[in-house]
Amino acid sequence: VSGADVGITRSLVPEEKAPELRQFFDEQWSEFKALNSFVHIHLGFRGDGLPPKHCPEFPAQWGVVDDWSDLEAPRNVVLVSVPSLLDPDCAPEGFHSLHAYTPATEPSQNWEGLDRQSEEYRKKKEEAADFLYRAIERQVPDIRSRVVYEQVGTPLTHERFLRKPKGAYGWRVLAGSNLPGHITPLPGLHICGDSTYPGIGVPSAAMGGHICANNIISVAEHWSLLDKIPEI
Repeated sequence: VSGADVGITRSLVPEEKAPELRQFFDEQWSEFKALNSFVHIHLGFRGDGLPPKHCPEFPAQWGVVDDWSDLEAPRNVVLVSVPSLLDPDCAPEGFHSLHAYTPATEPSQNWEGLDRQSEEYRKKKEEAADFLYRAIERQVPDIRSRVVYEQVGTPLTHERFLRKPKGAYGWRVLAGSNLPGHITPLPGLHICGDSTYPGIGVPSAAMGGHICANNIISVAEHWSLLDKIPEI
C-alpha cells in the first residue's frame, strides 16, 4: 500500500517493469492538475490577557482576505487556527498554539532551485513569515512580542518532508468530478492518500486509507478483527 503522492508512487516502480501501471496513472490522472503550494507558520505564544477559550472576540479560526475578486491570487488569503482555544492540551497553561497558512496560492516556481542553507532562502522565509504575521496581527496586534516558538514552512519544506512534488498543496478537483480510486492494475499494489478519492485534507486522506483497507480485507475478516477488540 502506498500512501505517497501519486507522482512519487509512480517514480518508485520502474516503467519497464510495469508499463500498464504508468499507463494507468497517465490516463486516470490526466484531467487533474497540481495546485500551487503554500507558506505557513506555526507559533507558540503567551496568552496573558487573551481569552482562554473560543469566543466571538477571539475565535478558534478566522480568515483574512485582502481582495475578494481573486481568491487564488498569491498571498491574498490567509487562514488562521488556534487549536488551544478548543483543546487546552494543545499548549501549556497560559500559552496558545497557532497555525496560519496560504491555501494553495504560493507559486512553487518562486522557490525552485533555492539552497535551503542559503542567505537568499533565509530572507525569503523571513518575508513569508512577515506576511503571515501581518494577517495574524489583525486579530492579535501584539503577536510578535508574545511569540516563544516559531516554525516557518515553505514549498521546499513540503517537498522535502511530505514528499509532495514541487511542494504542491494537492490536486485540483472541480465540482462534479472525483479523484481516481485505490486499486491499480499491478497485482498487490494499492494506493491511498490525498492523491486518491476523496482528496485533499486529513479527514479525506484518512477516509481514502479506510476505503483502501476495505478493498484489501474482506467483510468476514473485518468481523473477526472486531471480535478481538475488548469490550469497553
